[in-house]
Amino acid sequence: MYIENKSKELSGNSRIGYITYSNSKRSMSYQGKTFLKCIGYKFNCIDVEDGSHWWITGPKKRGGDRLYSGGVIHVDDDALDEYWNVVRKDPDNVGCRIIKF
Repeated sequence: MYIENKSKELSGNSRIGYITYSNSKRSMSYQGKTFLKCIGYKFNCIDVEDGSHWWITGPKKRGGDRLYSGGVIHVDDDALDEYWNVVRKDPDNVGCRIIKF
């Protein structure tokens, strides 16, 4: 999934990695954080621990996951292979852990 922190600015830190859904699919977990689905302006999840705003969605096949240009996207090591081979269909970039926009 594409995960971007929207709590401080519209173009925050972002990652591509695996999340775990709850049984009800109303919450999800990533790197020890739990997010609750919601509806907001430029965000769709809230961190239940600190109330920060996040955008979590599936990664785009053509890239360009960020809503606004600028910044970088970090790809988690365990998601590299699937992201570049299955999602982007660009096996030449399998070792690329940082995407700059």
